[in-house]
Amino acid sequence: MKLLIADSGSTKTDWCVVENGTPVQRVNTKGTNPFFQTEDEISHELSTALLPELPSTRFDAVYFYGAGCAFPDKIAIVHSVLSRHLQVSGNIEVGSDMLAAARALCGHDAGIACILGTGSNSCYYNGREITANVSPLGYILGDEGSGAYLGKMLVGDILKNQTSAELKEKFLQQFGLEPGDIIDRVYRKPFPNRFLASLSPFLLQNIGMPEMRAVVINGFTAFLKRNVMQYNDYQRYTVGFVGSIAFYYKELLTEAANAVGIQVGRIIQSPMEGLILYHNA
Repeated sequence: MKLLIADSGSTKTDWCVVENGTPVQRVNTKGTNPFFQTEDEISHELSTALLPELPSTRFDAVYFYGAGCAFPDKIAIVHSVLSRHLQVSGNIEVGSDMLAAARALCGHDAGIACILGTGSNSCYYNGREITANVSPLGYILGDEGSGAYLGKMLVGDILKNQTSAELKEKFLQQFGLEPGDIIDRVYRKPFPNRFLASLSPFLLQNIGMPEMRAVVINGFTAFLKRNVMQYNDYQRYTVGFVGSIAFYYKELLTEAANAVGIQVGRIIQSPMEGLILYHNA
């Protein structure tokens, strides 16, 4: 049995070829999101970045999990591209990145699964499927606790002089930015969420400063209160997290969760290993 499993976020896509339960090849390409990209743009990325890396395009099944793949019309776009470029004898399944997180974190057990990466999301998973989801609303209206959200809060504090002058100068010099550059990247250039998320590591680098620590704790607390705590009987379940933000800030995330009475389960950087186990169970 030869499978191709993809985990795609707004920033990057991880592809893994699995033969008889064993990963044999991994490929990284840019993120794929049918909300922001056309079918032709997604097709171009596959044909130029993925296919040249694959010795064969023949698979028994393909499982693609991606940001933006939660609605039938968007799923159809990705399914069409995969069908066009890959020779698949069995099933091509396209699901949301949220479903990937739930399957990777919970397997076949019930629980609450969360994503904290470039964006953020959460769901209640009954062990088979997602049965409840608080809409993340994207980086402008929501995405609390995500890299884009933390980057947005950081930039706001920097530009509104809520940090020391020294820290502001350090930030601008490190990224080679002027205030006007930031405004241009956020309001006029494509993928402002990726840009904002790319600034968030500054928080971790300077986490010893109270104002930087406060941005992170407040972001995680907002995520937990506005998302996780909306699920019925959330106290009964462990809450798992996947994504780079959850992984690298795990201590502060656990601290924020403990403060509001949430049981933290697994915290992993990528869902891929869990997905490999799930699809070979």
